Amino acid sequence: MDLDIAGNTALVTASSSGLGLASATVLARQGANVAICGRDEERLEAAREHVAAQGDGAVLAKPTDLTDPEQVSALVKATVDEFGGIDHLVTSAGGPPSTTFLETDDREWYGAYDLLVMSVVWTIEEAHPYLHESDEGSIVCITSRTVKEVADGLLLSNAVRRGVIGLVKTISREFAPDVRANAVLPGTIETPRIEELVEARIENGTYESYQEGLEELASDIPMDRIGEPEELGEVVAYLSSPHASFVNGVELPIDGGLMRS
Repeated sequence: MDLDIAGNTALVTASSSGLGLASATVLARQGANVAICGRDEERLEAAREHVAAQGDGAVLAKPTDLTDPEQVSALVKATVDEFGGIDHLVTSAGGPPSTTFLETDDREWYGAYDLLVMSVVWTIEEAHPYLHESDEGSIVCITSRTVKEVADGLLLSNAVRRGVIGLVKTISREFAPDVRANAVLPGTIETPRIEELVEARIENGTYESYQEGLEELASDIPMDRIGEPEELGEVVAYLSSPHASFVNGVELPIDGGLMRS
């Protein structure tokens, strides 16, 4: 399906791996120019090569720590300097560590808030003038199904990510009709974070193999499997495109039917 975004510019944060990389990959495949970022320069360069091989658009890769507002500002500036503007913003961030309430100190709370909420705030603040100038301005925030249904052991994700949903719903009204804002809520998708979780459970004896771990994680999903990253990326690209021109303020689960709410 041609999403009619060829030649547009998309900025995708936390995009050197996982769901951010999958989103950048699909956007590039649709012909968009894409700016990606990450903290690990070696992994970021590998991601740049991967994304660049997907389509005819150009790719900018800039090392960025999203918890530093000055680096976020520099990322947006570099994107605009390279491509002349920004049409689509996709925000993502790595997950905070697994923890429980009594194990979590104040520093971890503030760190999770900067990572999951303020990184989105800073990126939108910097990108908004260019999104507003675009004829097709869009924002898609990648969050988690934990904003709807909590997951055991993921206290920080459960509690903090909900702030992004309130932000998206608010700006979807404030920025419309010039800029649309939506959120996607991924469920269990085979990202490096899931791989790390399964490997940790193999080490502690919960699973005997990686395949057993995947099968157990999929056991409560009606689709009877976990998701592939690019399955989320396809939805992100669609929501960014003019084909979703009347979709605004939505929180869309992408979880194979896992959520019961």
